[in-house]
Amino acid sequence: MRRTLLFFMSLTLAVSAADLKWSPLPPLPDERGFAGSFAGVSGGALIVAGGTHFIDKMPWEGGTKLWYDTVYFLDEHMGVWRRGRNLPKPNGYGVSITTPEGLVIVGGGNATEHFRDVFWIDNKVELAPLPKPCAFMAGCVLDDVIYIAGGIETPTATSTMRTFWSLDLKKTDASWQELPPCPGKPRILACMAAADGAVHLFSGAALHADKDGKAEREWLNDAWRYKPATGWEKLPDMPRVAVAAPNPAPVVDGKILVIGGDDGANANFEPKSKHPGFPRDILAFDLKTQSWSKAGEVPFSLVTTNAVLWKGQIVIPGGEARPGVRSPQVWQAPLK
Repeated sequence: MRRTLLFFMSLTLAVSAADLKWSPLPPLPDERGFAGSFAGVSGGALIVAGGTHFIDKMPWEGGTKLWYDTVYFLDEHMGVWRRGRNLPKPNGYGVSITTPEGLVIVGGGNATEHFRDVFWIDNKVELAPLPKPCAFMAGCVLDDVIYIAGGIETPTATSTMRTFWSLDLKKTDASWQELPPCPGKPRILACMAAADGAVHLFSGAALHADKDGKAEREWLNDAWRYKPATGWEKLPDMPRVAVAAPNPAPVVDGKILVIGGDDGANANFEPKSKHPGFPRDILAFDLKTQSWSKAGEVPFSLVTTNAVLWKGQIVIPGGEARPGVRSPQVWQAPLK
């Protein structure tokens, strides 16, 4: 099926980043909430699909993580969440790409496998599959081209994929292209943004096997920029680590905003049930001066979620409030 994309829906708007005023939208209709959901806009509605939560015990108590195929949509700011058609299968921790044609679901996985599937959520029309199964990667769209960086191929992987892929949505029957990967360490749960004709890649975590053969994280605070014509360029390091910050990072007043994210400072916090949550400050990267600053704080602690531009607002729908604990909260900040 041929689709013609007429323009790129950017998260760039003219308002001061420090002036963002956050307030709640109706919470998701599941009291536990979800982490790793897909989220975006399709047909004018806010969509939240898939994701995971624990229903019996917390992970440190031996709890079981469940994956979901549910799709919820919200038509109006203070409306009621309704159920849509389910995803083809339970899925989470992939990439959500909002385009003027709707929401594209990229990859993801469940407890036993990761997926190559790429499709438009509104009608399940498939796009070219990823070159390999992939989840926990980062992604964004620039000039109607989807870019995907990093991730892991299987749920038990102890190393991260050194990959950088692109898919041109303007071309009929396009296939994924393998591009030169980021010169930095391969990573999961990075934050990406498209701005000023370039793809930006921030933070994330590298992986290696620990003494027991399980995946152990190396927390990263580096920053990179990719221009299709010239390739990768190193940017100033971030003031702190920001793993799993909402994606794609919004661009406000000429600044890319990395909202919260896990800095790793409490990775070994005990007791786990008293974990204080993740950082709430916003890190702003100034596209003109190529420098970092802080741009206020948010009233929530949410990671492994999305930043969505919907009806003139940045929306953060659900996510992980602290390790193992999901949230049904949905937050908005008007951009006018």
